[in-house]
Amino acid sequence: MNFRNSIFLFSVCLAIAGNAQQLDVYLQQAETTNPKISGANNEYEIALEKRNEVNTLPDTEFSVGYFISETETRTGPQQFKLSARQMLPWFGTITARKNYAAAMADAEYVNVAIAKRQLKLNVSQSYYKLYAAMDMQNVLREQVSLLETYEELALTYIEVGKASAVDLLKLQIRKNELLQEIEALKNTFKAEQAEFNSLLNQPVDTQIKVVNLSQMPLDSLSVSNTTVTTHPELIKFDKLYESVVSNETLNKKEEIPDFGVGIDYINVAERPSQNFSDNGKDILMPMLSVSIPIFNSKYKSVSKQNELRQEQITNERKERENQLNAVLAEALSARETALMNYRTQLKNLQHAKDAEDILTKSYETGIIDFNDILDLQELQLKFEKAIIKSITNYYLQTATLNYLTK
Repeated sequence: MNFRNSIFLFSVCLAIAGNAQQLDVYLQQAETTNPKISGANNEYEIALEKRNEVNTLPDTEFSVGYFISETETRTGPQQFKLSARQMLPWFGTITARKNYAAAMADAEYVNVAIAKRQLKLNVSQSYYKLYAAMDMQNVLREQVSLLETYEELALTYIEVGKASAVDLLKLQIRKNELLQEIEALKNTFKAEQAEFNSLLNQPVDTQIKVVNLSQMPLDSLSVSNTTVTTHPELIKFDKLYESVVSNETLNKKEEIPDFGVGIDYINVAERPSQNFSDNGKDILMPMLSVSIPIFNSKYKSVSKQNELRQEQITNERKERENQLNAVLAEALSARETALMNYRTQLKNLQHAKDAEDILTKSYETGIIDFNDILDLQELQLKFEKAIIKSITNYYLQTATLNYLTK
């Protein structure tokens, strides 16, 4: 490798490192300020709190009864009655409820990971679009500056009779077109900047620092995974499947009879003018109850629903896995195409610059054709735009690959 190539590769590495560093700053900021991430975290915290909600016994029942018509007993008339009752679920039912709530919380936690990945993808893609709008303006300004140089040259040639006013007007028309295109790109940059700022949850007119990506690797960066198997979107389906399993375990526990314990207290008044040992003795009666689900079609229905739900989740997971693998293959192909286009347009641009050198040397002989100048300038601009488009598409596809594989 010669010295010139070494310098070029070194500059490429610096450009990539600078871009990655600046983009990482924005990504970290977005993760802490984006309201969607905060909302996903809130959903997860709510799901965690559900475990405390289900880790309780049913409400204790208290009742009071007053005998309007007193019931006479041997020991005296009954005046009022106090009762307390506590139902107790079958052994392991509360644990099954906690496990189900924990499984649902795990699924919500995966949603947080998905939201963070999606945010990273959106921020990265918006950042690269900002680069494209910015760099395209720089290229157009260079072309405008070049046209202004040609305008001065045309004025000189008009004075000596080697060019006509038509040539000058053509140059000015072309310059006006480029200036109009620059203004349009400014509006594009402003709109994309507003989108970028919204992702960071900051004022839409906040200035964004974009690192120039005028170069990219000449060889495509390798991707460790060529298939998507452990993406959070797929893990979410696994967690949902586990939650259905936990729900079925809970359903089986709830199908078992519950039992309850309680106590009744009955106040008994003394019989007047009576003297015996149990006169007015209150009644204290422990109670035991059982809740038997005689009509258990409800639990059979839940079991059937859980079975169908498991099948549905399995099918949806497979479908999403196929979709993600298709997106991965498409992104890999598109990035390779962008890299090939970049190489080709670099060569074409060099040829156009060589033609420009030849045309410049012809000025020394007094031979000049401003139509050739415009054609050559248009050709160079076409290649430079194609280079920017290739670079942008390369990094856009890289962002997609990072979403799928990292």
